[in-house]
Amino acid sequence: MAGKVEAIRFKQWLPEWDDFDFDPNQHRRKPEDHILLFSMPAVQLRALSGVYRRKEGVGLQRLHDPKRSAAIRDFVRFGHPYSSLPRAARDEGSAAMRKPGWLPTAIVVNILNGDDERRGRRVAAEDLVKIVHDDSARAELTMPYADQLEQWTPKALEPFEVIDGQHRLWAFDEALADGTLPGDFELPVVAFTGLDVGWQAYLFWSINVSPKRINPSHAFDLFPLLRSAEWLETLSDLRIYRQARAQELTEILYNQPESPFYNRINMLGESSKTAPPGAGVSQAGWVQAMTTSFLSTGSGRSAKGLFAADITPVAGPLPWSRPQQAAFLIVLWKAIEDAVCNPELEWVVPLMQPDGQQNLDPSPELAFTGSRTMLNQEQGVRGVLAVANEIFFSLAQLRPGLFDLKTRVVAGVATNPEDVTTAVAELGGTELQMLIVGFAQAIAPFDWRSADAPGLDEQLRLVKRAFRGSSGYVALREQLFSHLAKAPNDIARIAAESLARLS
Repeated sequence: MAGKVEAIRFKQWLPEWDDFDFDPNQHRRKPEDHILLFSMPAVQLRALSGVYRRKEGVGLQRLHDPKRSAAIRDFVRFGHPYSSLPRAARDEGSAAMRKPGWLPTAIVVNILNGDDERRGRRVAAEDLVKIVHDDSARAELTMPYADQLEQWTPKALEPFEVIDGQHRLWAFDEALADGTLPGDFELPVVAFTGLDVGWQAYLFWSINVSPKRINPSHAFDLFPLLRSAEWLETLSDLRIYRQARAQELTEILYNQPESPFYNRINMLGESSKTAPPGAGVSQAGWVQAMTTSFLSTGSGRSAKGLFAADITPVAGPLPWSRPQQAAFLIVLWKAIEDAVCNPELEWVVPLMQPDGQQNLDPSPELAFTGSRTMLNQEQGVRGVLAVANEIFFSLAQLRPGLFDLKTRVVAGVATNPEDVTTAVAELGGTELQMLIVGFAQAIAPFDWRSADAPGLDEQLRLVKRAFRGSSGYVALREQLFSHLAKAPNDIARIAAESLARLS
């Protein structure tokens, strides 16, 4: 016999909302005009909710900080301030500080219907939560099982999606297992029904970010759909996020030991005499280059960014977290460094002999780190990022499975070097990593010498001088696409299509 839950049904809808832009193709189909309010034992809510196993969901990566859940668990048992005391201080002398740890704030969930699909998965028919209501303010929910304290497991997708409050559910996970919290401890629940994922992202933003409760950059990792939300672009929040994310990625490239730009970015905009050795590009240059490439929303005539724009209207944006995005850039630039530091490349030899003389210890690394290579200058960095972004964005559209990487990195928490190292290792050996290497090997023979490099004839020097300034970025992109169009692979075909669009 299935279990029943009584709910209050309340209306939150204004007539003028009917005229808003509801678009199923953008994950924004028209929502129901009523919301449900009920209570449920934490163990049942946890079992019904996809908060634990939904990393494969449509871009809805869930944040989990174990320390935060542990703090909530202790708060429920002991209240404040006892729960915040160090364990060594929790003794008979401080026992009088214990108080009830109430959790009156509702968990916000979405109840999936039979047509809702998350990357090819749906709730099994026998696991659907059935809702019956009349014109009154009451509703009855029929659960897929009867015993509220049963350790139930769905046959496919869980019928609940947690929009906000996952830490409170995680707090009960270990506590229920070890008996420190009872299974009949109830939590209030506010439930939407059949709410599209775009509206879930919007609702999460409204609850957590609009009141300035969490870092917006964390929110964009939790709900990647926010990265392409037009309403955020209008409010400038999205532009601010993109610039902040570009700066975060730049700092990771500078601080991460695996990065070929480790300690080699001019973070403070110093002169060439005082900047770190080999730091030819400023932090501002990197931020601008990434904002206009991998973090571009694709509005107007600009290219769509792999880390920001919808890959397709149905799939939404790539659900990579900051460590994964940083890992991609590190692997990309490391592959380029390995490919260009090759003394057999014709353009590299003059950089190894800057004065036309044989050196005692000629180094092909000057092709990547020297002062006369565009790969260590703003126009070269911007050109590489622009072209690489367009190539791999097109690959993501053609072969989305390449970018569906399994990861142990938890989205939405503060990025640390260990997470980036993990993401770099997870990318290694994948087909995507091999394509990155192929891209690097294809782009390496391009003559990356700057206009003041040795060995240039006058005509080639004029061509390279044309790469300077704002118009030079477009000219360099055309030259790079023209060069890549000669490579014998998918990269060549995409480059040729991009070149045709520029013409």
